[in-house]
Amino acid sequence: MRRIGPAWVCIVMVLAAMTRLPALTIRPMHADEAVHAAILGQFLRTGSYRYDPNDYHGPTLNYITAIAAMIRGQKTFQSLDELTLRLVPAIAGMIMVLLPLAMADGLGRKATIMAMLFTAVSPCMVYYSRYFMHEPLLVLFSLGLIVCIWRYIRRPSLTWAILIGGWCGLVYATKETSIIVFASVIIGCLVARPWRGNATEGLRRGQVLRHILVGLTSCIVIAATLCSSFWNNPGGIIDSLTSFGCYLSRAGNGRHSHPWYYYLDLLTWIPFLEPPAWNEGFLVVCFAAGLALLGLRTPVGTDRHLARFLATYTLVMLVTYCLIPYKTPWCMMGFLQSMILVSAILYSEVNHLLTNRSGRIAWIVATTGLGIMLPMWQCEVLNLRLHSDPRNPYVYAHTTQDVPALAHAVDRLVQASSLGRQVYIQVIYPGHDYWPLPWYLRSYPKVGYWSRVDKECTPGDIIIISPDLEPDLIRLIYDLRPPGQAHLYVPLMDRPVRLRHGALISAYVRKDLYDAASADAAAGL
Repeated sequence: MRRIGPAWVCIVMVLAAMTRLPALTIRPMHADEAVHAAILGQFLRTGSYRYDPNDYHGPTLNYITAIAAMIRGQKTFQSLDELTLRLVPAIAGMIMVLLPLAMADGLGRKATIMAMLFTAVSPCMVYYSRYFMHEPLLVLFSLGLIVCIWRYIRRPSLTWAILIGGWCGLVYATKETSIIVFASVIIGCLVARPWRGNATEGLRRGQVLRHILVGLTSCIVIAATLCSSFWNNPGGIIDSLTSFGCYLSRAGNGRHSHPWYYYLDLLTWIPFLEPPAWNEGFLVVCFAAGLALLGLRTPVGTDRHLARFLATYTLVMLVTYCLIPYKTPWCMMGFLQSMILVSAILYSEVNHLLTNRSGRIAWIVATTGLGIMLPMWQCEVLNLRLHSDPRNPYVYAHTTQDVPALAHAVDRLVQASSLGRQVYIQVIYPGHDYWPLPWYLRSYPKVGYWSRVDKECTPGDIIIISPDLEPDLIRLIYDLRPPGQAHLYVPLMDRPVRLRHGALISAYVRKDLYDAASADAAAGL
C-alpha cells in the first residue's frame, strides 16, 4: 500500500479546523453544557470530583477541560468562558479525523483518505464536536480503542495490551453508554474474528492470557483512578457501577423517548419533501451498500476481517441505540463514526470496480459533491447561521437567543445601578429547570434558585420566574408582604422571553431600582 502523504493529512486537518474551530462562542449555552460547566467550576474550586450515579456522567470531560482552563488562566466557575469549554471537544473531533491513519494498513489508502475526509466534514460530527459534552470524547476514546485492538492484532505486545486496557478505562470513565461500546467491540470480534490471518494466530495460550490480564489491570487502574477522583473519593468507584442501574431504568421512558427510527430520520432528512434540504443520506446509503458488498465479496486493498468487524460493530451499536426508547441526537455520533469507516471502504471498492475512466470520474465527482462539498455547506449553515434554530435537525431542547439577551439586560441594569454586582436575583422555575441561567448569571454573588415561590423569602431585586408561578409571586408581593415593605415590579424585557423553544420565562425588576438606574443612565448620557 502506498504511503498517505503529508499533503492529504494537511488537507483533512485544515477542513477539520475550518468546520470545528470558527465562532465557537456564537451559540447560546445549552442547558446540559451549563450543568457540566458548573460541575467543572466546582472541580476547579475544590480539586475533587464526586461521581454522581444519578446523572452527569463520568469525570474525563472535566479533568481534560480543567487543563485547558488552567492553561488559559481560568481557575473559577466565574472566569470560565465558552471558548475554553468548547475547545476540548472541538480538538477531540479533530483528533478523531486523524485516527483512521493508524488503521491504514487494514483499511487501504483510498478508504483511509475518504474516512478522514468524511469525518472532517460530517455535519453531525462537526455540530456536536462544538458542544461541551461527553460524546466527542466517548467517540474519540472508542475509536482509539478500536485502533489499539487493530495494532495489537497486527503486532501483539504487552504495550498494545496495556494501551487497549487504558482506552477501555477512558471509555468507561467518560459515560455510562460505554457498556454499548464494549458490547459492540466484543460481538464485532466474535463475528469477524479479526485475528485470523494476522500475527495473533501464532500466540501461545499463555501469552494471550498474560496480555488479557495486563489489559484488564490497565483498564481497572485507569477507570478506578479517574472515577475516584485520583483516590480522593474511593466511593466514586462503586457509584460508577451503580450508575448503570440508574440509566437502565431511565432508558425505557421519559421526555426523551423517541421512536426506533429517530436517528435514521435525522440522518436521512429527505430533500424537497421535508425542508430544509440537508441530510447525511449519502453516508447512510454508502454504509448500506457497504454491508451488502461485504456479504458478497472481500474489498480489494482492505483487510476483510477488519471490514467485517467495523460493519458488525456499527450494526450492533445502531440497533442497540434504535431499540432504546431514550434517545438524544448526539448519541448517534458513536455509530456514525464507524459508519463513516464502512462507507469509506465502499467508496474505495466502487472506485476499484469502475474500470471505465469516465465512470470512475463520475463516481469521484458524485462523492466529492454529495459526500464532501454538500456537507461542508451544511456545516457552515448549521453551525454559523442556524446554530440554535429549531429548523436545524441537530438542535435539541436548545437555549434560545433570548437568554443571552436577558443576561445582557441584567448587566445593563446593574451597570447603571448603585447596587452593582450585589443586586439580589431570584430565579424560580418548576423542577429546577432553569438551566442555563446559572451560567449566564455566574458573575453575580447574590443569586438564589427555587422550584417554587417561597413565602418565607424576601422578594429579590430582580425576579426571573416561570409564567406558571406568577400568580403565587403576585400573591407574595402584594398580599403577604408586611405594610410598607411591598415594592412595585415592572418587566425587565419588552417582550416574552423563551428559555427554550416552548418554555417561557418572565423577568421583573423593582420599579424603584429600575427608575434609579434609568435616571443614572440618562444623567451619564
